[in-house]
Amino acid sequence: MEAREPLRDVRGALRAVLARLREGEPGEGREPFELPRFWDALGQTFQVTSQEATKLSLAFSRPPQPSAEDCRKLSEDVQNAVLAVATVYYWLPKGQGTTLRKMVRDATTEVVEGMIQLTDTILNAPVESLSQEQLISTGGVWEACEQVSNLPRDNQAAVVSALAAYLGVVKDAVEEMENALVEGQDPYGDIMEDEELGFRGNRDTYWSEADRQLLSSCMGLMKASKACLKKVLAAVKAHGKADSPEHIAQLDDLADIANEISPSVDELALSMYPPVNPLAVRLNAAKLASVLKKVLEIAKTSHVCPPSEEGWVQFLTGAVDHNMNKVKNFTQGQL
Repeated sequence: MEAREPLRDVRGALRAVLARLREGEPGEGREPFELPRFWDALGQTFQVTSQEATKLSLAFSRPPQPSAEDCRKLSEDVQNAVLAVATVYYWLPKGQGTTLRKMVRDATTEVVEGMIQLTDTILNAPVESLSQEQLISTGGVWEACEQVSNLPRDNQAAVVSALAAYLGVVKDAVEEMENALVEGQDPYGDIMEDEELGFRGNRDTYWSEADRQLLSSCMGLMKASKACLKKVLAAVKAHGKADSPEHIAQLDDLADIANEISPSVDELALSMYPPVNPLAVRLNAAKLASVLKKVLEIAKTSHVCPPSEEGWVQFLTGAVDHNMNKVKNFTQGQL
């Protein structure tokens, strides 16, 4: 086991790199910054790291295990490759966009985590054979390194990717609630079977007619959330630019506030299940309406919304107000 000592040291060094990556954003990067050069360098460092993971894994895949000197050299190469990945990430200045930076940081973090996992597996495995865990860990590093080719190349592409992900989550939430609200359907039917628990006469597990009226307006807000993300995504695709600090910052503002839509939709959806507390529903509906109004306001005042796009902003603002007013009317007696 003495021969593996350098590998233990590298694992400690990689953990320190990971901790620094997780602590937060780097400084302003290096100047002058060239985006194409950055992507070339990042791609090369990810590729080298993938190759070093293969070499390390092969060296420990069959006896005899590497000598202390060979292990030291392998460990050094692994550490240098991972340090190069982190170094190139730190070149990326904040001015290129925080949405883009977060995606690159996440990809970088996954590479470092993968390499730590691989060194862990080798250090904990018997020398005699290549374990299934080692194969999986090696594949994990390869996969993490291949991600670099799928990363968005500028902040406009990064924000498009983020908005598309948010839209997917909201679509699922809306669909789930629509299915639960189908007339006569028992919202807990899939988890509480009558034959197992006996007859359920408890109204706390069903929606009353008054509940359904209130919830139809909440569904209106949830559908407005989906429409809002869809329209903002289309506008960013059509008009979004990452060609100036102002445009890049506007895109980040949009992504940041749009990120609040999905959790707000989830909170509203959870409060819609029986037994319904109308005041909790009203509170969560008001929170979602507020987030949606902010998204629409930020979109309207940004470069992604030229005059040709103002119609849908106005329409969706009206839809949010209309549904929120209905929620307020249905819950007025509860105040």
